[in-house]
Amino acid sequence: MKTGLITSDTYQDHDTGPGHPEQIARVTVINENFKKYNNKNILWKKPSQIKDDIIKDTHDTEYINLIKRSFPTKGFSSLDGDTIISPGSKQATFDAASSIITAINGVQNKEIKNAFCNVRPPGHHSNQNKAAGFCILNNVAIGAKYLLNKYKYKKVAIIDFDVHHGNGTQDIFYDNKNVLFISTHQYPYYPGTGSEKEKGKFNNICNIPLPAGTNSEEYLNAFNFALKRLEQFKPEFVLISAGFDSDFRDPLAQFNLEADDFYIITKRILESTKKFCSGKVVSILEGGYDLQALQDDTKRHVDALLEFN
Repeated sequence: MKTGLITSDTYQDHDTGPGHPEQIARVTVINENFKKYNNKNILWKKPSQIKDDIIKDTHDTEYINLIKRSFPTKGFSSLDGDTIISPGSKQATFDAASSIITAINGVQNKEIKNAFCNVRPPGHHSNQNKAAGFCILNNVAIGAKYLLNKYKYKKVAIIDFDVHHGNGTQDIFYDNKNVLFISTHQYPYYPGTGSEKEKGKFNNICNIPLPAGTNSEEYLNAFNFALKRLEQFKPEFVLISAGFDSDFRDPLAQFNLEADDFYIITKRILESTKKFCSGKVVSILEGGYDLQALQDDTKRHVDALLEFN
C-alpha cells in the first residue's frame, strides 16, 4: 500500500502578512519537493469537508463560534499576539483539521498504509478554547478524538517532536487515560510549559524537556525514553505532531538536529509500535520555519513512512 500525502489548496489563502514565519511558502516548498521526486508510492489526496460535530469533540462550541466570527472580510486580524488571520484563513483552518480525518479514514479503509498531512495552520498550541502560537484548531487532537469516538480505539498515542511544547494538546488530554501524549521540546522556551512534573491525571503525559543546543546524539538518546513509554502503553494507533523546527537551520529555536535524524525518529516510532498498531501512523505538519530544512526534513520523514511494511 501507498503512503498518503494529504494537502489542501486553501493553505495558500491563509495569509499571515509580510515577515511572519508561519508563511504560505512553508507548505508550498514541501509539496513542490515531493512533486519533483514523483514517487509512485505516494498517493496525493485533498481533505474532505469536516463536520462541526467532529471539531466539537475537541473544542468548546463557544470557541468554534468565536473563531468563525473572527475571520476578517479584508485585511488582517489576530486571535492572539502571534496568530494572524486573513479572509482566506477560515477555509484553510478547517481544511487543516479535516486533513487528519481524511488521513485516518484512508488508513482505516486500507486505502493507504500511513500518511503525512502537509497543511497549515499548525495546531498543537491551541487548546479547547484558545488560539495560540500560530495555531487555531488543534488538528492532531481532533484526530485523536475521532479515533476514540468514531473507531472506538482505547489507546491512541500522540508523539510531538516539534521543538516547542505541545501545550494545547497536553491540556486537551491531561485527564484522558485513553491518550498518551509524548513531547520532546526545548525547555525552558515558548510556551513555557512541558516540565517533567506535568504527568497527567493517569500518568498519560510524558514530557522530555531538553536544553538549547541539544544535538543529534543527545536527542536520540533522550528519545529512547519516549519509545519505552510507547511500548509500555501499547498504542493501537499513533499520531505524530511533526514539527521540523528542531533542525539546526531553524530561525526560531536552538536545537541542532539534522535531516537524517527525522528519518531515524520516524523509523523508530514505526518499529517500536508495529506489533501494537500494525503501522497505523498518521503525521501532520506543525512547526518548521527554514524553507530548505522543511524540504529536507519532510523528505526523510516520509522516506521512513514509505519504507515501512
